[in-house]
Amino acid sequence: MKVVKFGGSSLASAGQIEKVFNIVSADSTRKIVVVSAPGKREAKDTKVTDALIAYYNAFKQQDVLDAHQEWIIERYRSIALALGMDETVIDPIAENIKALASLDVKNKFTYDTFLAAGENNNAKLVAQYFKAKGLNCRYIHPADAGIIVSAQPSNARLLKDSYKKIKYLADLEEIIIVPGFFGVTEAGEVCTFSRGGSDITGSILAAGVKAEMYENFTDVDGIFAAHPGVIKNPHSIKELTYREMRELAYSGFSVLHDEALVPAYRANVPLVIKNTNNPDHPGTRIVTKRETKGAPVVGIASSNGFASLFINKYLMNKEVGFGRKVLSALENLGIRFEHMPTGIDDMSIIIREKYLSKQLEKSLLKNLSESLHPDELYIEHGLSIIMLVGEDMKEHAGVTARAARALAVHGISISMISQGSSEVSLMFILDEKDEKQALRAIYDEFYFEI
Repeated sequence: MKVVKFGGSSLASAGQIEKVFNIVSADSTRKIVVVSAPGKREAKDTKVTDALIAYYNAFKQQDVLDAHQEWIIERYRSIALALGMDETVIDPIAENIKALASLDVKNKFTYDTFLAAGENNNAKLVAQYFKAKGLNCRYIHPADAGIIVSAQPSNARLLKDSYKKIKYLADLEEIIIVPGFFGVTEAGEVCTFSRGGSDITGSILAAGVKAEMYENFTDVDGIFAAHPGVIKNPHSIKELTYREMRELAYSGFSVLHDEALVPAYRANVPLVIKNTNNPDHPGTRIVTKRETKGAPVVGIASSNGFASLFINKYLMNKEVGFGRKVLSALENLGIRFEHMPTGIDDMSIIIREKYLSKQLEKSLLKNLSESLHPDELYIEHGLSIIMLVGEDMKEHAGVTARAARALAVHGISISMISQGSSEVSLMFILDEKDEKQALRAIYDEFYFEI
């Protein structure tokens, strides 16, 4: 049995949904299908989820709602008619979209209910189309699928006992169509995962039914060794491990929601990234332990928008509790940190700038100055990270030297270098203005081995 997830671009139009039907019907082991809300048909188009956000904002502000409702309903209507379906299939969808306006605006789950309508209505539409085309299938709501989640709006977490409920899906004869992105709380409230959470739904179901494979269909032929927007025609990656994918997802590879890796990884279910528009391409396999060996670096990623909190104090290493005080100051202000390179007398805390407002920055520096009495304390903004990822790096000497030399040849200064004890990734922190050139320089150094 395979669990298959299709993203918004794969379901954006009637033509795309026909491709999805052909993919599902071509393989009898594809038994559970997870669908997203319709995405963009072209660059200037609007995703249905974004339209639902605009609808909710208008509802919250007590604005006129007719135009928002009609745009969303018309989007589904145009898909259904282009698929040759009777217009009556839109009636329940239209009723559901309009009924959102009767929800309690003060209910903390109302926003999630608005957003989940994109996936939920699309799953119903896809299931009806599949039936009309002769497939034995049925729509199942996440509540009936057993996806019971914590009561954390827009950040749901699957409850552990849910897997016991999900596993019955493996025994059903029909092809199951399940909307992604949301589950229900124990009280029956709709609660979404973080944005892009249909990947999470697919991974949860794959783990729950112990699928032989979780296929995640999108609009690219798998995962590339570097961002194709920066590197021209980068090498594609045939296979990588969950640990490697987690590092790449963190560092800017947005093909897959990083939280989606956890359920499939823990259940030891292989995950494959494939292209709806080119389904015969093998894509990229993500496995617990990969068979391919040799290259020290499988992928190079970059991400910007970081700041560095620099603390220097003579004999810092002899001061018991110094690190705890720093972390307590961050915790008390609700600031999460990303990395912490240290020296004997200095410490750098890498923070995403989006979590560090001017007021928080001022409060943090004041707190640390009073509690630590440092010799030097400041925050540097405008930093990027370049991440080299590969589980085989530890078996190859000189990876750091090669990467640093490639940057030096191009006159790029390195602010910090960090490598975890697992040696799965090697991180360079540098000025934001050098990010793209640094990515190209390091890719050119290693690409022939990828």
